[in-house]
Amino acid sequence: MGTARGRGVLAATVLGSGMVFLDGTIVNVAARRIGADFHASFGSLQWVLNAYTLALASLILLGGSLGDRLGRRRVFLVGTAWFAAASLLCALAPNVETLIAARALQGIGGALLTPGSLAIISATFVPGDRAAAVGAWAGLAGVSTALGPLLGGWLVQDFSWRWAFAINLPIAAVVVFIGLRHVPETRAANNPPHLDVVGTLLVAVALGCVTFGTTLAGSTGWTPASLGITLAGVVIGAVFVAVEVIVPEPLVPLDLFQSRTFNGTNVMTLLTYAALSAVIFVLVLHLQVSAGYGALTAGLATLPITAVMLGLSARSGALAARIGPRLQLTAGPLVAAAGLALLLRIGPAHHDYLTVVLPGVLVFAVGLTTLVAPLTATVMSSAPADEVGIASGVNNAVSRVGGLLAIAVLPPLAGLHGETYRHVGAMVHGYRVVTVCCIGLLLIAATVVAVTVRNQKLEVAP
Repeated sequence: MGTARGRGVLAATVLGSGMVFLDGTIVNVAARRIGADFHASFGSLQWVLNAYTLALASLILLGGSLGDRLGRRRVFLVGTAWFAAASLLCALAPNVETLIAARALQGIGGALLTPGSLAIISATFVPGDRAAAVGAWAGLAGVSTALGPLLGGWLVQDFSWRWAFAINLPIAAVVVFIGLRHVPETRAANNPPHLDVVGTLLVAVALGCVTFGTTLAGSTGWTPASLGITLAGVVIGAVFVAVEVIVPEPLVPLDLFQSRTFNGTNVMTLLTYAALSAVIFVLVLHLQVSAGYGALTAGLATLPITAVMLGLSARSGALAARIGPRLQLTAGPLVAAAGLALLLRIGPAHHDYLTVVLPGVLVFAVGLTTLVAPLTATVMSSAPADEVGIASGVNNAVSRVGGLLAIAVLPPLAGLHGETYRHVGAMVHGYRVVTVCCIGLLLIAATVVAVTVRNQKLEVAP
């Protein structure tokens, strides 16, 4: 951790993956202005988010596998350059359809670089520093998620929503420079020479069908078309599992799922990131539509999340390495749920920030900080040495799927569809329903961890 190369590895991986996380949230603040500029429906705004997340979730397993085979640094840097090029296309998009397509291309770049960041850390840091390094990565990359509304609000309000995408170009240039200078090349020792193309296609089609079907259901209800497309996605997902059992070189080695800890932490990841994604999406929109906040002010409202995660995430990871992760993984979702309960007080008028908004944001931030670093370190420590890349890919895919499904399902379930999100009454009701659902998801996540995760020492395999 104290060497120049160690600092360089952390800087490159944090900036690269942080760029992906930043873009996953920065659109939340820009959504209202994008909708106004393109006269877009709520369904189109969902797809501006979900096209990105869908491509990311569908291909992130392939990204992890490619890194293990071809070189983690190489795939990480290719993904960074791809992401920057797609970001430029987003900034220049002439209509919402082009923007949605460019966002899908961004997701492909993100799928290449995101799993490589954690795998690079696991493969390059000495055992005694790995938990702290993962904690620093989780905290600083998580900060970029929280920075999205702030940076997005400033760019949208004072410049244009297009700059929310163009900002990625200089960040990507810095990542490539540091990566070439400081990050060593690593590969898995015993990887099969061929990729599971069939498995990759099945995952992409399954997630695409489920996402499209649930989003369509939010606009038209559960018609035969929306129900059929969703069920087709579920069936194709089952076919994917069956194929992975019989192919000699599977995209996802099923021996990963023999670990009860790996399974439990991934279920927790699904539920936690579903709650996080849906709440951030509706909260920032709610503050602008219902509570009278501007884009920048709505972004500033979540700034304490940045401060808390920046200051405490590395310490949270180090604490979990000393005492085991179970306590923090159980308490974190409960504290975050309490924060969301406090945020239910935000209604259809401009409230005093210090007394109404800030307490809930602070408690939610403490809950996230408590769980994020131990969750990531626990997933990685439960994977065999040669499968840390694919384990990272699985966990990242699970987190993206959680957010993808939550944004597709919960807002329409709460009555937010078409043009209704522009009306204060509908926005207030929708925000409260989504937030209550997310509190429930966090409570279930804490229960899952309590019954599945052993309080084992966090030691990521070399």
